[in-house]
Amino acid sequence: MTHWGFMGSSITIHTLQTLMVCTCLLCCSAHAWASELAEGMPAPAIQLELIGGGAFNSVDQSGKVVVLNFWATWCAPCREEMPAIDAFYRAHRAEGLEVIAVSIDAPRDLDKIRRIVKNYSFATALALGKQASGYGRLSRVPVTFVIDRNGVLRFDGYKFAKLLDQPTLEKIVTPLLHNPRSALLADAKVLTP
Repeated sequence: MTHWGFMGSSITIHTLQTLMVCTCLLCCSAHAWASELAEGMPAPAIQLELIGGGAFNSVDQSGKVVVLNFWATWCAPCREEMPAIDAFYRAHRAEGLEVIAVSIDAPRDLDKIRRIVKNYSFATALALGKQASGYGRLSRVPVTFVIDRNGVLRFDGYKFAKLLDQPTLEKIVTPLLHNPRSALLADAKVLTP
């Protein structure tokens, strides 16, 4: 049996093979888990405690278009796109639009979060633990998801590399607000073989 020494211990070929197999399985299962997030499919459920009080549960948002924006206080691009998101929300909230800005900061940064969002009208939450795990590993922010009135993911922000601005929001979200029937038809096409 071949042994390699590393920091005073020995590693066998069998141990290395076992580690390689485990690593491959872990990578494959992570890929399969991440691939569950797909446009045209039901959006992952998410429950959050809002910073201003109250709660947000995506399951309770049936009939509304939801924009989930994940961000962080240390992220300059996140703060840069917030005014456009807020302006869009103010213009369309009466049409059934909900915007939730979900911070991925640590709870100790709650004061920073409050200072940044104090002049915005959309709801803000802090993602704690695995509350947002259905949306993948949130290591790249900003990232935004749009969910239609039927709970179907219509926009996956992982596929979008630019900052959100007013024209982009109009292009992505406004059709979902103004034509609920087309959202229903799109769902029917997704569900039919």
